[in-house]
Amino acid sequence: MFTGLIEEVGEIVAVEPVGDSLRLTVRGPLVTSDAAHGDSIQVSGVCLTVIDQGADDTGAATFTADVMEQSINMSTLGALRPGDRVNLERAARVDSRLGGHIVQGHVDGTATLVSVTPIDNWRVLRFSLGADLAPLLVDKGSVTLSGVSLTVSNISPVDSGDHWFEVSLIPETLTATTLGALTPGDRVNLETDILARHVARMLSFRAADAHTDPSSQGARS
Repeated sequence: MFTGLIEEVGEIVAVEPVGDSLRLTVRGPLVTSDAAHGDSIQVSGVCLTVIDQGADDTGAATFTADVMEQSINMSTLGALRPGDRVNLERAARVDSRLGGHIVQGHVDGTATLVSVTPIDNWRVLRFSLGADLAPLLVDKGSVTLSGVSLTVSNISPVDSGDHWFEVSLIPETLTATTLGALTPGDRVNLETDILARHVARMLSFRAADAHTDPSSQGARS
């Protein structure tokens, strides 16, 4: 479990294909300072498990983690290359303040940056997303983009043909995460709020029950 408050921006050191998965080596001195084998670290929003630790040729601490096929298909991690920057956060401690919101590190899919609107010293970023994910976002609700806990500041109408949402980034978020370097066309990992996912799942069962209930079918005949 994470909070969506990024601790440092790391760098991809190596990407090694292993069958249908990938093995990533990431430079991240802060998040590896107390990491042990088996610990969880979220990499741009995806929860990964530390399988090894070491140092790069500059002596900076690194960690290695495997990325399974499903995570590759659901996220942007499959497109990473050495030198790419990633947002890093260690798993939350049970005695720490929850400054962001509950983030699982289980990515629902990706969103694509449509536009960037500068306003004074902050920016409004608009993202497009699939119709399957649009119902899981709500105005003023929480969303996680590449591991960063954010608040939805605007969202497309329910009957809109194009599904989009906006977030407003303050200077701290622009400089302390990778989001400040995004340009239109870039993709980010998207995790919706866990409560929204549970509600959507329960409603899907209710709709299925209503569709198959013989009594309800008889009442309509």
